[in-house]
Amino acid sequence: MAIASDGDIKIDGVSLRALPKISLHDHLDGAVRPATIIELAAEAGLELPASDEQGLRNWFAKQSDTDSLEAYLTAFEYTVGVMQTAPALTRVAREFVQDLVADGVIYGEVRWAPEQHLAGGLSLDEAVEAVQQGLEQGEDLADRDGHSIRIGQILSAMRHGDRSLKIAELALNHRDSGVVGFDIAGPEDGFPASDHRAAFDLLAENFMPVTVHAGEAAGLASIRSALLDGRALRLGHGVRLVSDLDVITREGDEVQVKFGDLARWVRDREIPLELSPSSNVHTGAIEAWGSDIADHPFDLLYQLGFSVTVNVDNRTMSGTSLTRELALLVEAFGYDLDDLETFQFNAASAAFLPVEEREELVEMIAEGFRGV
Repeated sequence: MAIASDGDIKIDGVSLRALPKISLHDHLDGAVRPATIIELAAEAGLELPASDEQGLRNWFAKQSDTDSLEAYLTAFEYTVGVMQTAPALTRVAREFVQDLVADGVIYGEVRWAPEQHLAGGLSLDEAVEAVQQGLEQGEDLADRDGHSIRIGQILSAMRHGDRSLKIAELALNHRDSGVVGFDIAGPEDGFPASDHRAAFDLLAENFMPVTVHAGEAAGLASIRSALLDGRALRLGHGVRLVSDLDVITREGDEVQVKFGDLARWVRDREIPLELSPSSNVHTGAIEAWGSDIADHPFDLLYQLGFSVTVNVDNRTMSGTSLTRELALLVEAFGYDLDDLETFQFNAASAAFLPVEEREELVEMIAEGFRGV
């Protein structure tokens, strides 16, 4: 099997890119087109580490493959730097939707941190409105071209900052105009969800869905805090949950495992894991198990019945797409179309949407996979 330059492969003659997909963990400031970064940087007077598109792609690839989340996050200086005006935010959001359409995505949730986009004088509300305008423009363009896609915003608070309560209020204020959930992001180790208990209490009181970055750069305590303090309905990455599993034997698809209490709770409650294979390699999240996609514990979690979903995390930094992530998993673990459909069903069921709309997504996925 050969993965094409655009990340696509064919299984039984079917292009992965053409299959309907759900994207749950997709950062807006991690998905800016390099060409757009160059144009916006020129307007903003921001000096970049490379002046041409390919050179910038290469710089992001080198900077992001660091085995450290903290080092990985330094690349965002340039994407966030060019997203400080309403026109820039709207453009980036519109192009984001177009890129998801090209990736075969039919529903996506885009997360970003409004507090990082105020240097140009925008208010928090203005920043959210600018992004929503771009998302709606992208949806309209897709509809005109015969593609169905819907995007919801997840507002992230920076976990090492002090604005989480303000961002929680912001999310609630915009829940009827595009915002579907809340997240905390940024350096994970040393900044547990418990630091933001007031924000999570407010969100819980108002029944706003929450996902929390946990189990990426920190271990079981981070996941535990996300569930107990954050009341997270999904875990952003959560890959280090595997350290709560004691693998006794594993031969092919036969796995004998002793579960820790936390892992059993996540599995038995079907709490979705927002796994991002390439990013998990780049940030060192799977360093305890290896340094390649084939070492990723994704397959172990899948075989044990966890609700695994496939995500990109940051398209630009990791040079990837959802199509490419699925192709990498097929190459590493030999998955077939039934497996890939299961991952999309998991994601559809985990979407921050009313149950009726989640059921519609499930039907769209089933129809799309049957029609190939």
